[in-house]
Amino acid sequence: MAVLSFLCAAFIFCASVMNALLPLPERETLGADDLPGTAVTMPLGGGCDPWFYEQEGRYYYCYSQGDGVGVKSADTLSGLFDANGRKVYSAPQGTEYSQDYWAPELHFIDGRWYIYVCADDGENANHRIFVLSCDTPEGDYVMEGKICDSTDRWAIDATVLEYENELWLIWSGWEGETDKGQNLYIAHMSDPLHIDGKRVLISVPFLPWERKGAPINEAPAVLKHDGSVYLFYSASGSWTDDYCIGMLTLTGRPDCPFGWVKSPLPLLSKAETAYGPGHCSFVSCGEEDYIVYHANLESGTGWDARSIRFQPVYYRFGLPVTGGPVQEGTEITVFEQE
Repeated sequence: MAVLSFLCAAFIFCASVMNALLPLPERETLGADDLPGTAVTMPLGGGCDPWFYEQEGRYYYCYSQGDGVGVKSADTLSGLFDANGRKVYSAPQGTEYSQDYWAPELHFIDGRWYIYVCADDGENANHRIFVLSCDTPEGDYVMEGKICDSTDRWAIDATVLEYENELWLIWSGWEGETDKGQNLYIAHMSDPLHIDGKRVLISVPFLPWERKGAPINEAPAVLKHDGSVYLFYSASGSWTDDYCIGMLTLTGRPDCPFGWVKSPLPLLSKAETAYGPGHCSFVSCGEEDYIVYHANLESGTGWDARSIRFQPVYYRFGLPVTGGPVQEGTEITVFEQE
């Protein structure tokens, strides 16, 4: 088993380096000649932590509204950002989840809609993950409560991995009770509202590009392709130009500390008019996968000028390839299924 793990890690290391050095493969959209193409100019507009989601051919965008969460939907990916949305949850005052709603994620699990979001009482040190639920994606959500493991440590940016008929929660958190950096953790879920296992550490920011501004791994997002599972995440300080996106590849059990292999280089890092690309999600449209993320148009603008953009994901050597972040004015042609 140790030999197999070493070989998997070695292959991923070599393939990741080759993918970083080689130009992008040709874009191959099955049936593209027969599909209507819509050119969308990047960036889409202002925003951060974009969560795009597709369910049965309809597209959803879940976003923070400070003290609550909004959702919008559209029949096409190209029209999603500009669609009309509504606030689906407003936080009550005077609770542990009244303020600072960050990075909400919308998931459809076992016939019901859930939003995983982090919130606090106005003190960042009290940030925890909470779950909202509803029968419909754009209805009025109810607060189901906090979801946490037995340590109940500071936690943000939760996402759900559905793997081999089991649910896993993955999030960014502190090892102890004070902020000395952020790691990625995973824990088994008994259902969409509860964790029933211990948290397991799966990623520590030890590479130089993960430690700019602060040692941070956060914003995990799952991408599945041809039976493989990849976990994209953001690294370094989100307020810096060096915020970037890295990747883990699942090679064993999800709750095995050595079951995730880290690519040695970031998949998306700063470029002109795309500084600090990070906090991604994934959405499928037609035969293609797209990565959605935010970045800054100008260097040094931190959290104040983030904008949302997307681009296709390619695959080579069995691994996802994204190329550099799309720059201002780039047109991405989206081939929508009729």
